[in-house]
Amino acid sequence: MKANRKRVVIVGGVAGGASCAARLRRLDEKAEIVIFERGPHVSFANCGLPYYIGGVIADEEALLVTDAERLNDRMAIEVRTETEVIGIHRRAKEVEVRHLPSGKVMRERYDALVLSPGAAPIRPPLPGIDLPGIFTVRSIPDSRAIREWIAARGAKRAVVVGAGFIGLEMAENLVHLGLRVTLVEMLDQVMPPLDAEVAHAVERRLREEGVMLALGDGVAGFQNEEEQLIVETAGGKRHCADLVILAIGVRPETALARGAGLRLGERGGIAVNAAMRTSDRAIWAVGDAVEVTDRVSGGKGLVPLAGPANRQGRGAAESIAGRRTRFPGVLGTAVCGVFGLEVAMTGKSGKALRRAGISDYEAVYLFPLDHAEYYPGAKPLLLKLLFQCGTGRLLGAQAVGEQGAARRIDVIASVLALGGTVYDLEQSELCYAPQFGSAKDPVNLAGMVAAAVLRGEMPVVQWHEPDTERTRWIDVRAPEDYHAGHLPGAMNLPLEELRGRMEEVRALAAHGDLRVYCEVGQRGYLATRLLLQRGIAVRNLTGGYRMKCLAERGG
Repeated sequence: MKANRKRVVIVGGVAGGASCAARLRRLDEKAEIVIFERGPHVSFANCGLPYYIGGVIADEEALLVTDAERLNDRMAIEVRTETEVIGIHRRAKEVEVRHLPSGKVMRERYDALVLSPGAAPIRPPLPGIDLPGIFTVRSIPDSRAIREWIAARGAKRAVVVGAGFIGLEMAENLVHLGLRVTLVEMLDQVMPPLDAEVAHAVERRLREEGVMLALGDGVAGFQNEEEQLIVETAGGKRHCADLVILAIGVRPETALARGAGLRLGERGGIAVNAAMRTSDRAIWAVGDAVEVTDRVSGGKGLVPLAGPANRQGRGAAESIAGRRTRFPGVLGTAVCGVFGLEVAMTGKSGKALRRAGISDYEAVYLFPLDHAEYYPGAKPLLLKLLFQCGTGRLLGAQAVGEQGAARRIDVIASVLALGGTVYDLEQSELCYAPQFGSAKDPVNLAGMVAAAVLRGEMPVVQWHEPDTERTRWIDVRAPEDYHAGHLPGAMNLPLEELRGRMEEVRALAAHGDLRVYCEVGQRGYLATRLLLQRGIAVRNLTGGYRMKCLAERGG
């Protein structure tokens, strides 16, 4: 009887493989389900590894989402850890596996095969890359080794290479351990998925917390001098460290798929259809190793995030069980904690839109408070919204703030996923109590500002647009704000005085490119409405003086 059961073999656990196995068991009690995992743990929270290293998560066991015994006892799923799948024999429908402790190699049959091999940290072939004390952060044993190295060496200085999610989280946790941290990044900004001007807010917080930023300077190699690691950069700098964390990025693990002749995509990941099926109808693939469809641009990409991997695993299980299923693609919705900041994003950034050949978009910037100003503890958010010209279709958003940034991005992501517009944000009905938000939530405000741009109620000028000989600026802030810092050549005409000084305004407007600004954009909007209704062409600096200074790393 057992021989007639459908046998489903899953290669790899963690988010994609484990979720696939659990969902499949809930759909099919009769199937024989086997997970082969080359590591010691079938499912663990790899997103929590930096916090385990930093001591925020004290108990290693807390990182274990589930274990082999629980999967077997509760769900009759067989798990073989420390067992690596080394080959796929498609014609015979068998996989070749090696039990790592013993070295024993065997072949196992399958009726359906699911590949969830994940992605491996990038270790570029640089001089000295294999020196002791240079680590990647991928598994619980990796994090344990880093903790032990720090304790044994009494480490005081660390260099983190790469300023993406893992790099920033590692920098924060190493600082919490008392280490002096240098963050080395080849690009000229931290958090590459963000637009640079938004990333500057994160850079400011890092510097405030004592992290030394070495941006725009990639690593050239490593040396060991007198028991100190030396990180050498392409620009000729030398950074001393007691340990180095490589957080350069990850590369999809496709060796099994490639060896089996499965089709790979244009970005190097495993090609799958909407049901997560590969070019072989008996094989599915999920997680960090697969190429996915970008829901904004329609292009293909690699998105190594746990949320999509989990949903892909469920989708593959439903397909194997005979259900109609469709994975819709990804938005790249993500959040990172950086020294008390929430750094969140969804959809495409401005630079990603340009890379995708999308140019008919506009952007607005806001600095709303996360909740009602009159309720204690309100904190400002930096919110950037990108949308299509004409239609107002949402394309992406980014937010940075001490509280409330992730919640706003989640709301925008939900509307974006449904093909929504800025007008939908404008009319979104969201929770309101003074300690949680405002009657006009930051999401509503973003929609209102963007809608005002599309309706022609507030033409905007971007922080990066250069001045010309025809440009004239009006600063509508109070004189004390103006004297504390202003744009070169700007005339101070406070909003409250504007109606009584129209002759001066018309004289400036005669040059043909009148622009106004305030601190964050709201008074500039009021000034814009006043002037437009008096027949004066004008544009408002979106995000105001604060955004201009931040974008140019001046504030």
